[in-house]
Amino acid sequence: MNMTGFKIVAMALLLSAQSAVALPKLSPATAGNTSLLTQASLRPTLSAIEPTNSITMKMAELKLLDVPASPKGLIPSPKIVAKIDLSDQRMRVFVDGEEQHSWKVSTARRGYYTPRGSYTPYRMHKMWYSRKYNNSPMPYAVFFHKGWAVHGTNAIRRLGRPASHGCVRLHPKNAKAFYRMIKQAGGMKSAKVEITN
Repeated sequence: MNMTGFKIVAMALLLSAQSAVALPKLSPATAGNTSLLTQASLRPTLSAIEPTNSITMKMAELKLLDVPASPKGLIPSPKIVAKIDLSDQRMRVFVDGEEQHSWKVSTARRGYYTPRGSYTPYRMHKMWYSRKYNNSPMPYAVFFHKGWAVHGTNAIRRLGRPASHGCVRLHPKNAKAFYRMIKQAGGMKSAKVEITN
């Protein structure tokens, strides 16, 4: 049932409840004789119907039903999407479908590899040190696939061209901004990292 159909059914149930009249009480003399309950005695009277302004108030309350609950198992669209283009060494950050930032990055230099694909971040660290590459600092690291991450770098002059061991390097200020955006959006499940050629 679509939302319009749902509203119609809900309104019908509301009006039905408002026009209902309590059945008359039976005295001991008439309790066993239901034939005495005439059709007229069961007919709603005007006094049983609420005033129009009350009905209007009830209709206003139905507006709360305008937002349907999310079906179970439905995964909401990510609020933040970082699109990294390896060909122009740039990361564009979209928030709710609108581009908010465009930053220079450094991805894998010759002999190393940056994975392509669409990923959901699985781990975040305000500061991380690479166990594989000489304990190199990785501030505001957002890990998106195995050991690969988007993180800040001190090699600012190399941004805009391939220079990393495979991670996506950002200016520290931009890495911090990206890290905070994910936190504020509700966490890692609210973000995507998409890498293309």
